[in-house]
Amino acid sequence: MKVDLNADMGESFGDWKMGDDAALLEVVTSANVACGAHAGDWDVMAATMERAAERGVGIGAHPGFPDLQGFGRRRMNMPPESIGNLIIWQFGAARGMAASLGAEVRHFKLHGALANMASEDATLARAAYEAALRVDPNVILLVLAGTAQEAVARELGARWAGEIFADRGYRDDATLVPRGELGAMVHDPDEAAQRVVRFVRAGAIFSNEGKEIPAACDSICLHGDGPEALAIAKAVRGALEADGVDLAPMAGHR
Repeated sequence: MKVDLNADMGESFGDWKMGDDAALLEVVTSANVACGAHAGDWDVMAATMERAAERGVGIGAHPGFPDLQGFGRRRMNMPPESIGNLIIWQFGAARGMAASLGAEVRHFKLHGALANMASEDATLARAAYEAALRVDPNVILLVLAGTAQEAVARELGARWAGEIFADRGYRDDATLVPRGELGAMVHDPDEAAQRVVRFVRAGAIFSNEGKEIPAACDSICLHGDGPEALAIAKAVRGALEADGVDLAPMAGHR
């Protein structure tokens, strides 16, 4: 059994620092690099991608809403055409930067509120994914497993990988418990590690209410922000390796 470990990174910009990307790149197998709308800038993107390429870590584009102050976690209402252009703008920047470094963008993952809305709204997911596929028909869409994101990726015949979260609580419809609500976050590294092993072995996610939801557990999200991020990442990797799970960049389904 092979599983990918991904983390959101490249989210610093200017003098503002977020997370410990260098340390996380020693743990993960894929990096979701911010594209400058919700976080990140051109220098941070270049440095993050260069380090990822040196480590053999798969590089992904991580576009979000244009919301630096809210870190892309505030919902915005935009028409599908504008969502598509927003995606193309950010994805194009990521691909251009990677190419300049002799690297490539292997996967594509929506960020924050944009991702959460696309997990609930197939029309929004389709607008985002169709735009990404116009830029690169072969990119792997990293989708929130069991949601509208996965359904749309399948309908489009795209390469996709199912993502589950080490540090987030789930609702019964496979969407994430909104941040700020009780049970939204898992802060204890051991708890996060144990639940990930359970999910991977079961081929399912378990909601906070105990519902078992079959899911493609292809990639585990390890958030880059937060004081316990690195400890959770190390604990999850250690637990999976101890359970005999091989770790490698995502391959994607058709």
